[in-house]
Amino acid sequence: MRVTRSTILVALWCLAPLALAADDTGKRAEPWQTASWPQWRGPDRTGVSEETGLAASWPESGPKELWRRPLGQGFSAIVVDAGRLYTQYGAGDAAYLAALSAADGSELWKVHTGTSFKDSYGNGPRATPTLEAGILYALSSSGDLLAVKASDGEVVWQHDLREAFGAKPPRWGLSGSPLIEGDLVIVNPGGDEGRSILALDKNTGELRWSARNDRAGYAGPVAMTLAGVRQILVFVGDKLVSLDPADGETFWELGWKTDWGVNASTPIQLVGNRVFLSTGYERGAIMLEVSKTESGVQAEELWRNREMRNKFSSSVLYGGMLYGFDEGTLKCVDPANGTTRWRQRGLGHGSLFAADGKLIALSDRGKLVLLEATPEGYTELGSVEAFKTKTWTVPTLAGGRLYVRDEKEIVALDISR
Repeated sequence: MRVTRSTILVALWCLAPLALAADDTGKRAEPWQTASWPQWRGPDRTGVSEETGLAASWPESGPKELWRRPLGQGFSAIVVDAGRLYTQYGAGDAAYLAALSAADGSELWKVHTGTSFKDSYGNGPRATPTLEAGILYALSSSGDLLAVKASDGEVVWQHDLREAFGAKPPRWGLSGSPLIEGDLVIVNPGGDEGRSILALDKNTGELRWSARNDRAGYAGPVAMTLAGVRQILVFVGDKLVSLDPADGETFWELGWKTDWGVNASTPIQLVGNRVFLSTGYERGAIMLEVSKTESGVQAEELWRNREMRNKFSSSVLYGGMLYGFDEGTLKCVDPANGTTRWRQRGLGHGSLFAADGKLIALSDRGKLVLLEATPEGYTELGSVEAFKTKTWTVPTLAGGRLYVRDEKEIVALDISR
């Protein structure tokens, strides 16, 4: 074959991705070194991973433990990118945002984010940091919002939302992870004078718009396109509100009061402009359908019941079914009408996510369970006691590795095939 300049350029272009996927020793990088889980509940906040190649079942001893190390207190989930882990924790009276090595869990850097939140249910940060374009956006339980370089922990900008905007954190601390929408970072710190929900310039921290006078909820904002209209859904203290991301104007709202004002689960978008919402404390669930009319955007109720009561975890939509914790019972619910397909007790008020045809659930006392994601029944494919303490933080999957934390430690498990 005749070798020309063009064929050489084409060959180099084809080999470029392989070079980029190699580490600095020239070896091809492992999946865990390149995988990303950039924010709360994954790339699009659904709790569903597109990752494949997971083990079909676990041995009786459970998946291989790769490493385990101490970690400060808190309920912040793990964010992953390019061989690094990011999370928040408390130590003594201080709270931190930290970067860890995915290889062994060693701490690479940490940044002080304010005073550590303390109460009888557990100390430390609640919110999960959000990673976008090399910048971490972290919200402390008390109201400190920071933009930090993921490479070295350098602070780009920082606000005490209480001093700057009159924020009023709820009783159990700010828990909703910051949302990046375009060039905005959006949070719900609570407050009056039209400053319950804030949209800041993600690059400078400058206020772009603020909205409403609601009490803060415990769920992070989520972006959806419903009826052809881009919307920011925020589960505030006593209602679900839909806002225009351009200016914060309200499209529609749904009153939703719970005991103690605990609206903590993430709203879920379904096919057909539908939104699923759930809370615990005996409130239950509702399915909405959003439409566009001559007068604007509106939401109508399709059904409601008490078959799914997400207390402080969120359900997932997977394979056309809803899976989640109805208070202390794991359930599969048909989103068409809200009927329960199966139920299983024994995992307490746990958390879960979906990947590769399976569910990975974590009990509130540290038991990990691998399940078949099917409406036909509860089918367990393996389990392991990762901890024997309170575990309220949903696990993270990246590159075949599962990262799990309790209030004292973090552990990495290999769940690849």
